[in-house]
Amino acid sequence: MPHFGLIDDSLCPEEYALQRARLHIRGGKRRLSQGKISAGIITLYDALVFALDWYIASPERRSKLRIAEGDDLKDDNTVYEILKRSGVIDSSFDYDLFNKLVEKSLKEEMPEYDYGDILVSFEALMTRLGVMPFEENGLPPEDPSTF
Repeated sequence: MPHFGLIDDSLCPEEYALQRARLHIRGGKRRLSQGKISAGIITLYDALVFALDWYIASPERRSKLRIAEGDDLKDDNTVYEILKRSGVIDSSFDYDLFNKLVEKSLKEEMPEYDYGDILVSFEALMTRLGVMPFEENGLPPEDPSTF
């Protein structure tokens, strides 16, 4: 994965999640551009999971969310729904479609898949969450041997 050996172990859980999300955004986009579509989509999924973790890790951000009793904050689908219900994000990113795409990516390579639209909506979601934009030169240098 794009984060192996690049994340400082001294980071608190919130900083770790943000850095991992950003590293996986960078790595996922690189993989997509290299034609490694399935790997790129799976890498972006990891970025999404850690972006959601980062968002709810902040007590200040979490205090503004409409969390219901019984909501499982360790489940990315639940956290996504909480963020929608709380007005942090809207439904312009098709989370269900993305999950289906991830499932398909886990089973097969998709060299002909046109990922353009899903990448645009993914980046809009990351921007809405506050994970993007970011300065890539603020991240540890990428290790192309990670895939």
